[in-house]
Amino acid sequence: MRHDQIQPAVEQNVSQAIHEDVGNGDVNASLIDHKNQSNAELVTRSPGVFCGKMWADEVAQQVGGFSIEWHVDDGDSIEPNQKLAGFHGASRSILTAERVMLNFLQLLSGTATVTRSYCDRIRHTQTKLLDTRKTLPGLRIAQKYAVSVGGGQNHRMGLFDAFLIKENHIEAAGSISAAVYAARDAHPKLPIEVEVETLEQLSECVKLGVPRVLLDNFPTETLREAVTRYSDTIELEASGGVTLENIREIAETGVDFISVGAITKDVIAIDLSLRFIGTYVQ
Repeated sequence: MRHDQIQPAVEQNVSQAIHEDVGNGDVNASLIDHKNQSNAELVTRSPGVFCGKMWADEVAQQVGGFSIEWHVDDGDSIEPNQKLAGFHGASRSILTAERVMLNFLQLLSGTATVTRSYCDRIRHTQTKLLDTRKTLPGLRIAQKYAVSVGGGQNHRMGLFDAFLIKENHIEAAGSISAAVYAARDAHPKLPIEVEVETLEQLSECVKLGVPRVLLDNFPTETLREAVTRYSDTIELEASGGVTLENIREIAETGVDFISVGAITKDVIAIDLSLRFIGTYVQ
C-alpha cells in the first residue's frame, strides 16, 4: 500500500475521531491552566507488534501544542512496560489528544499483533496470509495497513478494484460461466477470482481460465486434492473457518493463499497507557 493511498485516509480518520471525541470543546482539559506544560510517556502493558505512528502523529498535528519523540517504529515487537514514546508540550493538548491517539494505536497494534501470530504459524510454508473486507467501518485502509505491518498481504481493497464472484453472484447471474463472462466484458483489466464449494466448480473455473479461486470451507483432504490436481494451472486460496489452531494444517496442503477475516474483524486491542511524568508552568 502506497503512502499516497494511506495519508488521505489517515487525515480523514483522525479528523472524524477528534470531532467525535472533542465535539465543541474538551471541558475536561479546560480544568487545567492553559500555561501548564507537561512531559508524558506512552507505555505498553501488553506484548505485541507496534503499529499506528502515522495516525498518532496526525492527531498531534491536528490537535497541536505538543510533540512526540518515538522510541519504536511500526512493525517493532514490544514488551510489557516498554516505553514507546515521549510527549512534550501543553498539558491541555496532550490530554485532549490522549484517547483518540490511544484508540488508533491500540486497535492497529492489535491488528498487526494478531496478523503476526497467524503469519508465524505458516512461516515454514510458501502460503501467504491475506486479509478480507471484514474490517471496522471507516477504518479499512488503516486495518489493511496494520495487516501489512504484521506480515500479511492485502486482498482487494473493496468492490471496485477486483472481482470476487461469490455464491450469491453466481446464483443471481445464473452460473459461474455467465458471471465470469460478464466480468470480463464489463472490466477486462480487473482481476477475477471465483468462490467455489466443490471440486467440480473448481474444474469449471480452470476450463474458463479463471486465474484464482477461493476454496470455501474445503476439508483439509479436499484442499490437498485440489492442490494435487490444479496447483500448476490456477492459484488456490483457502478460506472459511480458519483459526490459529488449524492454519498450519491448511497451509501445509500447499495452497497459495489463506484469507482470514478474524485478523481484522475479531481483533483485540493491546493495552497502552499514557502517563504524565512532570508538569511545569511555561
